Amino acid sequence: MGEPTAPVLLSRDGAVSTIRFNRPSVLNALDEPTAAAFRDACRAVAEDGTRVLVIAGNGRGFMAGGDLARFRADGAADIARTIIEALHEGLMILDRLEAPVIASVHGPVAGAGMSVAMATDLCIAADDAKFTLAYARIGTTPDGSSTYNLPRLVGLRRAMEIALLADTIDASDALRLGLVNRVVPAAALAEETAALAARLAAGPTRAYAGIRRLLRQSWTSGLESQLAAEADAFCASAGTEDFKEGIEAFFGKRRADFHGR
Repeated sequence: MGEPTAPVLLSRDGAVSTIRFNRPSVLNALDEPTAAAFRDACRAVAEDGTRVLVIAGNGRGFMAGGDLARFRADGAADIARTIIEALHEGLMILDRLEAPVIASVHGPVAGAGMSVAMATDLCIAADDAKFTLAYARIGTTPDGSSTYNLPRLVGLRRAMEIALLADTIDASDALRLGLVNRVVPAAALAEETAALAARLAAGPTRAYAGIRRLLRQSWTSGLESQLAAEADAFCASAGTEDFKEGIEAFFGKRRADFHGR
């Protein structure tokens, strides 16, 4: 998985793991091996105690979506099914991950690339990023959880516009719409991403896991069940070493030194 020619690269630096799409000659477009490698990388991250995951792309862009050359072949529907099922399994793993997930995007962020970016917890974009939910342009419907995440990020009316018209959205408009959290100069993307990942990696990892879970489930929970979940999560957090450290740091008027336990 770490081979330089692999379609997806998985690396780890301390508490931070990075999944990097690595087909730069085709703008990291998804074919069957790439989707399977993404799924396998997500599986590996879920098992290795990572405290933060970054998802990025090599070359001129984050990802241009599915590899349309594969869909010109006979059996396009079966090919699409294979790619989509692996992609979706990877995204489900990320949804349940016990660590924050950051998308670090630049250049084209199209189709499934935009879907993956929207599925993460935080998205930091280079100022040259261009977002397109391009599915309607080729006469198909979205995948990669975009129909789930897009209306939650921007609202239904705006989501309809983005999906139906498939216009290109620049980085500043993506920030205004809530598709990304930050826009930084392209030359500073790696540095800014590393700083954000390091900040999260030094935080209360188990509390972050609870925060992710509570926010993600809130869309399908009633108030009563959400309140019960909040109470259970808080009480579970109160039993962690990080909570004890946070309380002691507060009364000691110092910065907390969390270890993710």
